[in-house]
Formats: sequence, structure tokens, C-alpha cells
Amino acid sequence: MDSRITPFSIDIADSEIADLKARLAGARWPREAPVADWSRGVPTAYLRELAGYWADGFDWRQQQAALNTYPQFLTEIDGQTFHFLHVRSKEANALPLVLCHGWPGSFIEFQKLIGPLTDPVAHGGKAEDAFDVVIPSLPGFGFSAPLSGPGWELGRTTRAYAEIMQRLGYDRYAAHGSDIGAGVAGHLASFFPDRLVGVHVASERGMAAYIGVYMPVPADLTEAEKAALDRIKAEGADGGGYMKLQQTRPQTLAYGLAESPLAQLA
Repeated sequence: MDSRITPFSIDIADSEIADLKARLAGARWPREAPVADWSRGVPTAYLRELAGYWADGFDWRQQQAALNTYPQFLTEIDGQTFHFLHVRSKEANALPLVLCHGWPGSFIEFQKLIGPLTDPVAHGGKAEDAFDVVIPSLPGFGFSAPLSGPGWELGRTTRAYAEIMQRLGYDRYAAHGSDIGAGVAGHLASFFPDRLVGVHVASERGMAAYIGVYMPVPADLTEAEKAALDRIKAEGADGGGYMKLQQTRPQTLAYGLAESPLAQLA
């Protein structure tokens, strides 16, 4: 297996930005829904304001320059290109830490954490709390694209993240993940217990809807907790259409997302 790691910088062509602005300017908007709230999806007025900012207020070049201040790299694992940030601390004994982003999301989720983690002294912390930070992009996400083929499920992705850490020379490290990244972080500890010094996971409340589906219902739930769980499940059933499409017919959905920036934004 080719284990090379190559430096990477974000460099979006001017033509791509011009195309985005033209598509936003010429967008075909649907008719207003009969209600103005979120019950039918994203309200038109809300999305018009957001799209207007994206077209005329958002400075991509400024954002690109900010992201390129972090060392970024590409490596190939099992035929799939992986993009990741690798930001070393100036502290000699910094603990390696892999941060695993969620769905839908990207490494940008952790942008504001990089400074405090790698240079805690500058943020009111202690030198012994420093980390070397590694932030991979999930396969098919961001610059870890395009997807090389089917089968990039949780276990395979977890092993790829472990391979990235091995290639960087980290035999012992910590992991944090949110959403699907929580699954990757948890699997790292399960698959490679001798390598992980600790794992921290986080998720949003909607994940509780999987209790009783993919995980057992705790036997000691109070009546109040049962009622709260029922509410979360009801909310998930009402608002899970987009996830269901992604899970079952992603290619059908992809045409609208690729053609229209409004579809991506919504």
C-alpha cells in the first residue's frame, strides 16, 4: 500500500466561485409554502436571506486563506483519498488527539478548537494540557472526495483513521467524535484498545431515537425519561425524511444537490 503523505492547500478556482454566484443569482425559487414556519421545510424567506449573504456577503478568499493557515495533507488508504489537518503543538509532550467530525459536516467544525488544544498556554491553560491535533475528513466528504466506491462504512472508516495516525507516527493517542464521528471514536477504542488513552464522544439529542432500535432500552428509565424519549422519537419520525433519502437513494438526491446550490444550502 502506498503510504505517502503529501501536503495540500485549498485552492478553489475563480471560475468555480463565479459559477456559484451565477447559479445563486439565477436561482429558480419555488412558490411560497402555505405556511411560513418550519413545518414544511426551510422557509423561503429564511433561505432567501441566507442565499443572499452567500452570494454577496461571504468572502470565500478570506475563508480559504484562514483555512490554509493550518497544515493540511492527503494520503491514500485502501484506494480512497483522505484529507486531514495535522497541527502540532509547540509543547514537547503534547498528547496526539484525533478529532472525528459528524454528518453532515467537515473538519471546519473543529476550527475554533485547534488553537486552545495545541496552545493552551496562550488561551489561559497549562502546557501539560497540550495536544497535537489530527482532523481527518470522512470518506466522500470535503476534500476526501470523490468516494472511491461502496463499502466505506463505520468499521472500514475507523481502520483508515487508525492508519492515518500510524502513518503520522502516533502509537498512543486520544480521540473525540461527534455524531457519526462519535461512532468512529468509539470504534477506535474498541478495535485498538492498546493505542487509545481515552475517548470522548458527543452527539445531538436525536440520537436517542435509536434507543430500542439499535440499542436496548435501559430498564431503569423513569416515567419522565420515557416520556422524553417518546417525544424525541416522534420528532425524529417527523423530521427524518432527508436522512432516509440519504440512507436509501443517495444518487437520486445527488442530482439536485449537484445542480443547485440552493438545494445544498437548504
